[in-house]
Amino acid sequence: MFEFIRTHQRLMQILLAVLILPSFVLFGNPDALRSYFSKEEGIAKIGKVPVLQAEFDQALRDRLDNMRQMYGPDFDTKLLNTVEQRQSVLDELIERKLIAYDFSQKDLTVSKVSLQSLIAQIPGVVTADNRFDSAAYARYAASQGLSTDEYERRLKLREEIRQVIGPVASAAFVPKTVAARLSAINEQEREVQMLMLKPEDFAARVKVTDEMLKAYYEKNAAQFEIPEQINAEYVVLNSDALAEQITVADADVQAYYKANEKSYTTEEQRRASHILITAGKDSSDADKAKAKAKAADILAQLRKKPEDFAKLAKENSEDPGSKEKGGDLDFFGKGMMVPQFDESVFKLKQGEISDLVQSDYGFHIITLTAIRPAGVKTLDEVKAQIAADIKKQKAAKAYKEAAETFGNVLYEQGDSLKPAAEKLKLKIQTVNGLTRNSKPGVPATVETNNPKFLKAIFSDDVVKKKHNTEAVEVAPNTLIAGRIVEYKPASKRPFEEVKAVIQAQVTATEAAALAEKEGIAKLAALKTADSTAGFAEAKVVSRLKNQDIPAVALVDLMRADVQKLPAFVGTHLGNAGYVIFRIGKVTAGTPDAARRASEAQQLTSMQSAQNLYSYIELLKQKSKVTVNKAAVTAPVSAAP
Repeated sequence: MFEFIRTHQRLMQILLAVLILPSFVLFGNPDALRSYFSKEEGIAKIGKVPVLQAEFDQALRDRLDNMRQMYGPDFDTKLLNTVEQRQSVLDELIERKLIAYDFSQKDLTVSKVSLQSLIAQIPGVVTADNRFDSAAYARYAASQGLSTDEYERRLKLREEIRQVIGPVASAAFVPKTVAARLSAINEQEREVQMLMLKPEDFAARVKVTDEMLKAYYEKNAAQFEIPEQINAEYVVLNSDALAEQITVADADVQAYYKANEKSYTTEEQRRASHILITAGKDSSDADKAKAKAKAADILAQLRKKPEDFAKLAKENSEDPGSKEKGGDLDFFGKGMMVPQFDESVFKLKQGEISDLVQSDYGFHIITLTAIRPAGVKTLDEVKAQIAADIKKQKAAKAYKEAAETFGNVLYEQGDSLKPAAEKLKLKIQTVNGLTRNSKPGVPATVETNNPKFLKAIFSDDVVKKKHNTEAVEVAPNTLIAGRIVEYKPASKRPFEEVKAVIQAQVTATEAAALAEKEGIAKLAALKTADSTAGFAEAKVVSRLKNQDIPAVALVDLMRADVQKLPAFVGTHLGNAGYVIFRIGKVTAGTPDAARRASEAQQLTSMQSAQNLYSYIELLKQKSKVTVNKAAVTAPVSAAP
């Protein structure tokens, strides 16, 4: 079950990740494809089309960004720098290209009305008084590294992909008898008694010798190693540090405001409702005439009873995005709708109903329900934001020159960080206990925990000669350099110091082994002659009510053959000992309609995942895919 769910999640990630590919890859421009793919041989090939190393590196960075969003800044980046993870990323990249090409062969469209509705869902784009904030929208798109036009193209593409994938996933079907059988398995209840053989009950029987302890010490030497450590001082150069040194004059803020006043202007917006009778541009003349006649009939009804607009929209409109809302499209600005629709709306008076308006989607009947006049944010409202933006801009411009100076001074005066710090007005900071590997509990945003910096600070030149490290880029527009204050070589904790710890571990292991041995013998005896001696009181257990039984034991318990009762089953719990279950009674359990419905939906989702998987496999069969294994296993500079 869970494997199917993971497959489904992975496929959906692939489909959304298609959006990072260049537009000519997505839309199948043959000349652009040939030019693009001729740049290098590639890390893999789909037929004769290579997957470029640059694309692979970008995909690795995207995977890292996704992991950080899911697990937070503490995510250990080293987990992605493995052959298995790189192969997984490459597999996804190949599948994206296959989907992108298949998608480019299909004739699909997404209306501007649908796009507008999606854009309005972006947090902060629609203000508290229900105005569309174009400046906020532009900032949101910029945060994605896109212009608003580019963002809308990607958004449109995502919706078109959903149109392709939707029918594949929605075709899933699971027979009711299958769903009911699986639910019944989950609901089955077993009345059990439990007998725990705990290691601590056998500890007194364990005989531990010094030879056993020393053997453990030598065999598990890595447990007692103290890695080499460094106490260091360091300086960080980034845009934030430079921005703190910049003062913005009121005159600069005013000039910026005047030059960018349009960004703080909210254009006039209108709210309208419409009824759409579809007749696409490729429809036959007969179909268009039929649609027009139906729209005209609805319009005639509205001329008599305009107050029925919402009712008639719900009954007749063929725009799924607005139909259930009585045709309401909410507020939108000029140019956000298709030209014919846009022109009509901005000619209407409030409360007026249009004549029939024909577009590439069919025939519209439009009513204007509200007008929101244009407005401009005052300088006082945006002054703080403008000052911050100016600081960022100036800091970004100053960074390149500062970075060059930083690197030069670090090298030329390599015995101290002070000259570079004083030159650029940076603070010298200290950090203790650095090791060669990043610390899992320290956020990845901490510069001194970055693998690149740790590699530099532990380099031979820095350790042996006490020189400054080079300037290390640990994030965009962020450099760090350090030098060693104190170096502590690797060592091993003395045997006597850890002897007590070892004795406890060895005793626990040996006691667990004795518990298992006795448990196996006890189980064999019980299967021959039933006895309840030593067992706890009976309790009812199912896959849904595990009664705090360890997962590994629950699996064995629910798998046990119960054709003959009482039945017995045992499970080794590692250092936790051994457990024996006596199963005295089996019942069907109580069906729960809501839970069964949920389980049936999960099964349908699993079948959807299988459908999507089959779709991907079908695409693969159409293309011969080859992979450069050496490139996948080799260290990748862009890898996280």
